[in-house]
Amino acid sequence: MSGTQREQASAEHSTEHSTKGSYVNSGEEFTRDTAYLETRITRDAADGYPVEPGRYRLIAARACPWANRTIIVRRLLGLEEAISLGTPGPTHDSRSWTFDLDPDGRDPVLGIERLQEAFFKRDPNYPRGITVPAIVDIPTGAVVTNDFPQITLDFSSEWTEFHREGAPELYPEPLRGEIDLVNRRVFTEVNNGVYRCGFAGSQATYEAAYDRLFSALDWLEERLTRQRFLVGDTITEADVRLFTTLVRFDPVYHGHFKCNRNKLTEMPALWGYARDLFQTPGFGDTIDFQQIKDHYYIVHEDINPTGIVPKGPDLTNWHSGHGREQLGGRPFGNGTPPTAA
Repeated sequence: MSGTQREQASAEHSTEHSTKGSYVNSGEEFTRDTAYLETRITRDAADGYPVEPGRYRLIAARACPWANRTIIVRRLLGLEEAISLGTPGPTHDSRSWTFDLDPDGRDPVLGIERLQEAFFKRDPNYPRGITVPAIVDIPTGAVVTNDFPQITLDFSSEWTEFHREGAPELYPEPLRGEIDLVNRRVFTEVNNGVYRCGFAGSQATYEAAYDRLFSALDWLEERLTRQRFLVGDTITEADVRLFTTLVRFDPVYHGHFKCNRNKLTEMPALWGYARDLFQTPGFGDTIDFQQIKDHYYIVHEDINPTGIVPKGPDLTNWHSGHGREQLGGRPFGNGTPPTAA
């Protein structure tokens, strides 16, 4: 998105569909709405949606950390041919994510301008936020699910017949208990913790969120000083979930969300770990730093009313050496990296 396009996007957000007032409630702690469409796509079609290649379209904005997870897992497992990908632009208004990066502003497969249309196909009176990632049933045009934690787990466990040769085990049975424990703390204190800082409605709720966030980051720093990956000696679902927050930390969360005790680059183990993953096929090649910055600084009018997107920081250091190989580990276990994007 060019500077002129960002100015146009910012101007559009000053209309009746502005997001102003959508994120911060004065005096209150930020609480994420986690009531999602929990319908699952499974081999046994228990919820009415069978695993079927070519039937579903994943809608996932590259700007969004929750959606970014699904893009990474889809790529690591080689599900590109089985599940198509639609990518909304980095900004949205109070109604919906939009397909402004596509020709004529419409998703080329679903033919819709707004993701909202697919949610209304599922429920004409859908009352909640229009979120990504979402999986849409192409024949009906209706959203099946936007339950982002379950989507990636199902990619690993339900779509195995369509995994690429050499696909890694991201949710191996023997490690699931530990992965779930790590994921729980990472979600509450880190993934969602940065939002509790950024959308805090009072000084007290901000400071409490800030302390919890950095306590968890210190725990992760210590853990990753001793081992290359979060659980076991290979990349798992836990690493995907942490990575999408870390990669946004210095460009967005440090300043925009006031998570400024220190930068990611000032935490040696976490910074090395993040670069290790970034330079691994399937991770860094899904990242668009400009879209990430455009999303947060333009959409969150509550905390950045000017809509100005910062030029910095310099992000070329993501390609610098990290030395994490010295800790051992086998990134893809007995599998292989995905081919070049």
